[in-house]
Amino acid sequence: MHKFKYLLAGFCFLSFSAVFSQENGSEEPEQGHSNTNKFRQMYEEFSTPNMYRTASGAPGPAYYQQQADYKMDIELNDESQKITGKETITYTNNSPDKLEFLWVQLDQNVRAKDSKAPLRNGGGVPPAEETANFANKYYKAPFDGGFNIQSVKDTKGRNLPHTINQTMMRIDIPKPLEPGEKYSFNIEWWYNVNNHTIDRARSGYELFPDGNKNYVIAQFYPRMAVYNDVEGWQNHQFWGSGEFALPFGNFEVNITVPADHILDGTGVLQNPKEVLTDEMLKRYEKAKTSYKKPVFIVTEDEARENEKGHATDKKTWRLKAENVRDFAFTTSRKYIWEMQAVKTSENKTVMAVSIYPKEGNPLWEEYSTKAVVQTLKTYSHHTFAYPYPKAISVHAKNQGMEYPMICWNYGRPNEDGTYSDRTKFGMISVIIHEVGHNYFPMIVNSDERQWGWMDEGINTFCQYLTEQEFAKSHPEAVGPDGKYPSRRGEPSKIVDYMKGDQNFIAPIMSNPENVFQLGANAYAKPATALNILRETVMGHDLFDYAFQTYAQRWMFKHPTPEDFFRTMEDASAVDLDWFWREWFYTTDHVDIGVEGVKKYYVSSTPNARVKEILEERGMAESDLPDLVYLVAEDSDDYKNEVSKRSEEDNFKSLNEYLMDNFTPTERAKMEKPKYFYEVSFNKPGGIPMPLIVEYTYKDGTKKDITYPVEIWRKNDKEVKIVEATNKEITSIVVDPKAETADVDTSNNSWPEQKGESDFDKFKEKVQN
Repeated sequence: MHKFKYLLAGFCFLSFSAVFSQENGSEEPEQGHSNTNKFRQMYEEFSTPNMYRTASGAPGPAYYQQQADYKMDIELNDESQKITGKETITYTNNSPDKLEFLWVQLDQNVRAKDSKAPLRNGGGVPPAEETANFANKYYKAPFDGGFNIQSVKDTKGRNLPHTINQTMMRIDIPKPLEPGEKYSFNIEWWYNVNNHTIDRARSGYELFPDGNKNYVIAQFYPRMAVYNDVEGWQNHQFWGSGEFALPFGNFEVNITVPADHILDGTGVLQNPKEVLTDEMLKRYEKAKTSYKKPVFIVTEDEARENEKGHATDKKTWRLKAENVRDFAFTTSRKYIWEMQAVKTSENKTVMAVSIYPKEGNPLWEEYSTKAVVQTLKTYSHHTFAYPYPKAISVHAKNQGMEYPMICWNYGRPNEDGTYSDRTKFGMISVIIHEVGHNYFPMIVNSDERQWGWMDEGINTFCQYLTEQEFAKSHPEAVGPDGKYPSRRGEPSKIVDYMKGDQNFIAPIMSNPENVFQLGANAYAKPATALNILRETVMGHDLFDYAFQTYAQRWMFKHPTPEDFFRTMEDASAVDLDWFWREWFYTTDHVDIGVEGVKKYYVSSTPNARVKEILEERGMAESDLPDLVYLVAEDSDDYKNEVSKRSEEDNFKSLNEYLMDNFTPTERAKMEKPKYFYEVSFNKPGGIPMPLIVEYTYKDGTKKDITYPVEIWRKNDKEVKIVEATNKEITSIVVDPKAETADVDTSNNSWPEQKGESDFDKFKEKVQN
């Protein structure tokens, strides 16, 4: 009989608990027939793991990648601004497939007279347009900068049939290339080099008033396309925004230029004694052990003298690079050239190199090499020790572009040598960003043509980390507050984009050609997402380990987005499917607020609602087990009964339970809350995020609690939390430090803030 009574009491207790939970909105709402829960696993979005790419995000036992090796002879005609070249490509088929033909990229064809690239975008008449753009668009004949393919032959001199389709060339080989086989062929070509300050491009020259030119040359040779397990040939056309997908290989490149030019590029110089003076060679060797400051191979005075000449004879610079995906070089008679040794690991020394004309000084001499050094150190710490022998920063007007071991960067002082903070920080940031691209995608070799964010967004995130480290290493550069004014990475910086017009926003997981705001979409938003992931969702330790695991798993390989997503979870034990889905696959935004607060008091007797339930079920109070009730301050129960009873009467059953089940010592250590609050938080925004709350009490003290993101898993719109305290709460603020990119902070406070709150002031400070 007693056992039955206890079972009945337990049943009643469970029943009332369920009813109570339903009334407080903690049960999962009706979702309909389709599974729309944001915490579901991404089986629908992700490809099925296989022997090439595993479910853990690591390369599988059957993973393969192709290899393309190049031997090239290049000549630059400084008088006609024309490049001629011939190359031998040796292609190794490491795939399990027979290849019936080969695809080669002809990226310069985007600048051909008959290129379709300028016609790909619609649009009407803008309200205003830069004069130069207007003149080039409507008055000037198109620049003819496409490849002129002179011949495509096998190694025995026989012509190979080939078909050019815009920026791609298919080479029809005599018989299928079997797995494990190599095939070599030769291409000869020439093209006109564009003035990149007029015809904006990733490559070209700048013309100076004295007739000299600085050349920054890339995409200058026919390059093998990628063939992989994901999509076969990556032969998507180059339209201009989507960048490059390239296989790794070895390069031997001979570049002939005027004899008074200074040249550097991808790889190691093979003939320094032939192209450098004895004094330059001495400095060149000295720089290899100069770890504290740069050694000038060519000083500014020497560069000023050199640019006065105009050599008619030539020199050939021979460069060799191993295991790189591309090749680029720079050359001019105007160049200052400096080098500094950097240790990226205990046993690895790398050369940080800066090359710039006098027009870059004094800014470049002061900060370029410092930025290169900081980048190599910070990126190596977060990923892997930089494996290449050097990293070069080249000054080029209005440029920001990257290639293995070399990049072009903007940032030019005024003619009198003065410069603003904006120019200074812009230059430092672009150098960090472009040098950082050596890691993503030059080594962790993602497909830029398809997934722009995988190199730009991940790299922008690492750029943010490096900028903060630069401020610590060079406090003299950043001012009294000691902070670097990073343009991207902090959550508040992405808010305006995320709350913008949905007609002009695309998911991060979009092809670069198909987005309206490429900078925000591929650079800023993924960088912010990763920053939030590190700072708020995962924490530094878990994130850094997982991120480093990804970088080291996929260095010198071709990862996909899924490989990144899976590795981050695999190495951290943090379920992030909700995060990838919302931040990368949708255009939702974050908006979490305080909907309301109710104060409750303890009672040992049933409230009106419980009595109604008892009556509905034909039960008496004696059928209930010992229960504690929380009665709302604004309810009739509180006004008519609870407020009139003593605290001892209200706490009667609770005190009896404590007396019976805990020792005096245990009771002495207990905090006994007097105030109970039901706080309702709503989520008008689509993205679930950890619920970060700051509670302020009447005595002026504060307490921060971060509720895990899973708090939203059963109700995507609203959650209610009970906060028990022995102090009265006077205010509640959601996301007090602006960590989540919340797009509307007007609903973040209780009581509702009138005028500018401390939170608003903090947000404004972060944004500025």
